[in-house]
Amino acid sequence: MTFTSENILLVLSVLIFSSILISKAGYRFGLPSLLLFLVAGMLFGVDGLGLKFDNARQAQFIGMCSLCIILFSGGMETKIKEIRPVLGPGLMLSTFGVVLTTLFTGLFIYVLSVWESCPISLPLVTCLLLAATMSSTDSASVFNILRNSRMRLKNNLQPMLELESGSNDPMAYILTIILIQLANSLTGGDAGSISSWAVAKDAATTLLLQFGVGVAGGAVFGFASVWFLRRVGLNNAPLYAILLLSVMFFSYTTTTYLSGNGYLAVYIAGIIIGNNSIPYRKDISSFFDGITWLVQILMFLILGLLVNPHEMLKTAPVALLIGVFMILVARPLSVFISLAPFRKISTASKTFISWVGLRGAAPILFATYPVVENVEGADLIFNIVFFITLLSLVIQGSSITGSARLLKLGEDIPEEADTFGVEVPEEAGKLAEITLTEDSLAHGNTLKELRLPEGMLVMMIKREDKFIVPNGSVELKSGDRLLIISDHEAGA
Repeated sequence: MTFTSENILLVLSVLIFSSILISKAGYRFGLPSLLLFLVAGMLFGVDGLGLKFDNARQAQFIGMCSLCIILFSGGMETKIKEIRPVLGPGLMLSTFGVVLTTLFTGLFIYVLSVWESCPISLPLVTCLLLAATMSSTDSASVFNILRNSRMRLKNNLQPMLELESGSNDPMAYILTIILIQLANSLTGGDAGSISSWAVAKDAATTLLLQFGVGVAGGAVFGFASVWFLRRVGLNNAPLYAILLLSVMFFSYTTTTYLSGNGYLAVYIAGIIIGNNSIPYRKDISSFFDGITWLVQILMFLILGLLVNPHEMLKTAPVALLIGVFMILVARPLSVFISLAPFRKISTASKTFISWVGLRGAAPILFATYPVVENVEGADLIFNIVFFITLLSLVIQGSSITGSARLLKLGEDIPEEADTFGVEVPEEAGKLAEITLTEDSLAHGNTLKELRLPEGMLVMMIKREDKFIVPNGSVELKSGDRLLIISDHEAGA
């Protein structure tokens, strides 16, 4: 069966519905839901139920759009006050750490290539390209697992890991593009006329443009979006989220057109927008939460359909060797070297960071670029990256919470309160929720006797499943939940 305009909606609806049910079943065994979406795509593919999808360019486009949304949404949820203490180590991991991972893994793959008993034989540049495509940790996987684990990581590890995973895709993308250009040049007819100086110059120019224009584009579009959102005065709240979606894609395409890194631009724009006062923040967050889940499911399903499992299994032995090397050697080496200047970070923390080097959709997406550009050995690259991604999600993804407990770096937290589903404009104050105890009622059991700081007002009382409109004489009980609004000074 192939995709046609007549059956595509039917196929997608069945795929998404089935994959969600599969993920629910797998969640009971501690398997990451995103892994199960990949598996669902494989089950419906050519070696499963027979759906044929082999267009790498279309998969790349879907992945590009999805990754933009994931990075933008992750940026909006990243709080500057939380990442400020870990900005140095986070950025070191997302830049220098990616380069080291590429170098260590690429050299290991080259050693395997020159080994006569190994079934692969690739030139050094292609080995480095293979390593570069999977050198970044996957933002979708890390955001998803950490924010759904109901565990608080100590030592600012969660913001550090989220900063790394959100900001290291641009470096991996840049290395992938540079190495693709170099690989194609070396296999072309003018390979002998290429000088090392010209290669280094082109690589440095690409690197500077990608980062410089990417950062500038993200900052410009981020602050411009905040300014515009405060003044546009739309009549319908959901339109603000749709407006931001269009701005996000405009930021990506414009920055890319100017030779900058679009992924870096949308991530920075998301951080700026998320850390400034904007109207209808809760509506916007809810919209992006939903659409992020949708594009994650769609991207993992499409990439799962793209792979041919019988071809991937042919590369399984060598892919297993490379994957184990990345997990146990390359990633820990790059982490410990990158974080060497930061002596306050404990060995246990560095060990945990080394383990949380998840691969996911981003490496598979980057592995489609050599396929689209017809790089020699591209199919081999794609199958190896896909196998290693599955290996990483199974082994590392399912053991994050366990390894945090083993290293004594995690503590369970209760489910966050939803503040009764109420939202107020940010300039009006801050919402908070407290649960009354016997000690809270020591001075009386009415609101007028409850000692609240000045500037705080009780908006609603929830007692089990009932909501009570507050007044000064209502009788309070232990276990009551109070929805409180406070001015900014009182809430500080």
